[in-house]
Amino acid sequence: MHDYIIVGSGIAGLYTAQLAARAGARVILVTKEAVEECNTRYAQGGIAAAIGAEDSPAKHMDDTLVAGAGLSDPAAVAVLCEEGPARVRELIELGVPFDTHEGEIALTREAAHSARRILHAGGDATGAAIETTLAGVVEHTTVDVRPWTLATEIILEDGRAVGVRTLDARTGERSAVHGRKIVLATGGAGQLFQATTNPTVATGDGVALAWRAGAAVANLEFFQFHPTALRLAGAPGFLISEAVRGEGGVLRNQDGERFMQVLHPDAELAPRDIVARGIAAEMVARDSDHVWLDVRHLPAEDVLLRFPTIARFCAQYGLNITKDLIPVAPAAHYMTGGVITDLHGRTAVPGLFAVGEVAMTGVHGANRLASNSLLEVLVWAKRLMHAPEWPMAPATFPTTFEVLEFAAGSGSQPFNRRSLQRLMWRNVGIMRDRDGLQQALNQLLAWHHAQPEPSSVAAYEDANLLLVAMLLTAAALQREESRGAHARTDWPHPRAEWERYLGLVKQL
Repeated sequence: MHDYIIVGSGIAGLYTAQLAARAGARVILVTKEAVEECNTRYAQGGIAAAIGAEDSPAKHMDDTLVAGAGLSDPAAVAVLCEEGPARVRELIELGVPFDTHEGEIALTREAAHSARRILHAGGDATGAAIETTLAGVVEHTTVDVRPWTLATEIILEDGRAVGVRTLDARTGERSAVHGRKIVLATGGAGQLFQATTNPTVATGDGVALAWRAGAAVANLEFFQFHPTALRLAGAPGFLISEAVRGEGGVLRNQDGERFMQVLHPDAELAPRDIVARGIAAEMVARDSDHVWLDVRHLPAEDVLLRFPTIARFCAQYGLNITKDLIPVAPAAHYMTGGVITDLHGRTAVPGLFAVGEVAMTGVHGANRLASNSLLEVLVWAKRLMHAPEWPMAPATFPTTFEVLEFAAGSGSQPFNRRSLQRLMWRNVGIMRDRDGLQQALNQLLAWHHAQPEPSSVAAYEDANLLLVAMLLTAAALQREESRGAHARTDWPHPRAEWERYLGLVKQL
């Protein structure tokens, strides 16, 4: 019997694992591919924390609440901003090589931040630096790491999570592991959409596992679309970091004109949802599949020093970012909602925790503030180490719950992952309306009821994506307003009656 079973090997899984192991716990970590294949590895911008002389947790909290569009839980945001600096210092002590300037940690600014508070490493390779460092730390602990092992089901006994059923991705062998505390650290679900910055492993596995075990989910309708992913023929959907605009990059339309300053006083540094919709509208108006990101006016040596990963990647496709305009377009980026947890990472299922992108702590509200995600991981991983026993604490933000039952649907398309991604991008993407959402839900339900029992890793991933797609679409259909990352053309404004979380629970 293990003390902890951790599912996932990004920063959430690795940081939690090393904390538990250093405390003397017996830990097993399962991850469906190689340890390093996760969203963390691709995070460029950095990690936000109020460690600068001109900054404070109060300022960080104010920025987070503004970006959250009225749905960030002040209690959760206070925990994040007040405890964050100490957690970042622990990362430094573990050896994460954050960039420095004249002997001090270098800080940059990103959209919707009022101060320079973003720590970064390797210029724009922060996620890779954290992932590599934590993987090395875990390697020198007693953590039993099992790559190529997919978690297929949470084992319940008398309503308590006591283990995980697994499938070996290479041999097809099925097994089970048991533990006192099960921690979901599986990341997001960007593979729901046709265009995404996420790797192929981001298939919503943790949300699906938790839902099937009886945990509640919320805020899935607020899926964040990053404004600037590379849009270049033959190139994958590569992220062009928010920090590029933070350092002075500007957006231009097909006529070479800046357009964001007429949409928001912060122009290119407005919250992500505003910038993404501004770009999408400009693309429609100009009948184009991209706009331009321009850094040609910045000193070339500074651009190459600050963004070496982006520069190298673009150079592979013949693009010199110091001399050429960068073609960009929005792409699915971050699952703002997820499995509801309390301030210690506990879910509604005793014995089951969630940490990182898979969790809905209340921090991000309707729109995540850039670079708060990595900080949230550190803070909640530390807190779950000292979590009280169940039940989980009552909600600290207004929340209504709805029992969701999936009735039969109707649709003519045969199921495959690409069809799902196209449907979600078209009907449940950056702009939505009732008819499109209902059409999508009908097709999703039809696919769901015709789905065979999964027997391979790919089939489990498809089932998980389909389930999360239904939850997201059902939530988006019910939330009759536009707020943060959720925009409906038939309900174009925020509404006071929706200043609450919409929790979804499974009919038992």
